[in-house]
Order: sequence, then structure tokens, then C-alpha cells
Amino acid sequence: MRAYEDFTEGSEFALGPYAVTRDEMVAFAEEFDPQPFHLDDAAGAANDLVGSLSASGWHTCAMLMRMMAESFILDSTSQGSPGVDFVKWLRPVRPGDTLSGTARVVSARLSAKRPTLGIAKMAADLVNQKGEPVLASEYTLLLLTRSGAAA
Repeated sequence: MRAYEDFTEGSEFALGPYAVTRDEMVAFAEEFDPQPFHLDDAAGAANDLVGSLSASGWHTCAMLMRMMAESFILDSTSQGSPGVDFVKWLRPVRPGDTLSGTARVVSARLSAKRPTLGIAKMAADLVNQKGEPVLASEYTLLLLTRSGAAA
């Protein structure tokens, strides 16, 4: 199990691959983001900005979360996150895309109030199968130290 001590500045975690399907995109959009260009091929094609059916940006964030969970969060002392500093959707995610990327520790420090809690500033980037960037994000991850996890 990874603890705070394993999240040193510059550490990287590989994300994915994650194959994106049309059915998954539409199901997510139907429930959470029912804009026409996320639901219908013709509406997506008619949209000047995306030009085809595209995943909701929030769905892309959910896919990123799944990849991070599988890569390192579920095997760590993660205590969650107080929030996301930013998310940028750089390019539409389309049916048939395969996403992959990297989560990187930008900085890490111990909490001043809780010395068994570490605070890691993380950056995540996703690309499609062509290597084109589709998402960039920065967020904070809270992790127990080894001594905190043992308590």
C-alpha cells in the first residue's frame, strides 16, 4: 500500500489505457449532461465546435477518476481530496478513442495541524490514441503517512 512517503515530488503514475465507447458516452450524457452533441451523432456533427458525437467533459473527468483509482488511489492511504484547482478540456473525446496519461506529484508536504496527514499537489494529463491532449487537471490529494496508517 502506498503512503504519503511514496508521493515524492516528480513521482509519476501511468494512467489507462481506457477505451471509450459510444454506448458509455450516451448513457453518461443521458443521466448527467443531456446536451444534444453528447447524445446524438447528427447533433454532434452539426455542432461547429466538436463536429461529431463527443463525450461530456464531466464524463472525461469520471474516466480520469477511474484511471487514477486503478493506477494508484485504491492501493494507497488516500483520504480523498479537498478539491480540484482546475480542469481543462483540450479536445473532444470521441467514440472509439483510447485514453491514457500520467498523474504526477507536483509538490508534497505534511499537514501543519495533522502530522500523520500528507498533502500532495497532483497534475494529471490525458491524451487520446493519437497522442493528442484531451484533458489537463491539477488537484490536491490527502494521504496518511505510514505511521498514520498504522495507528
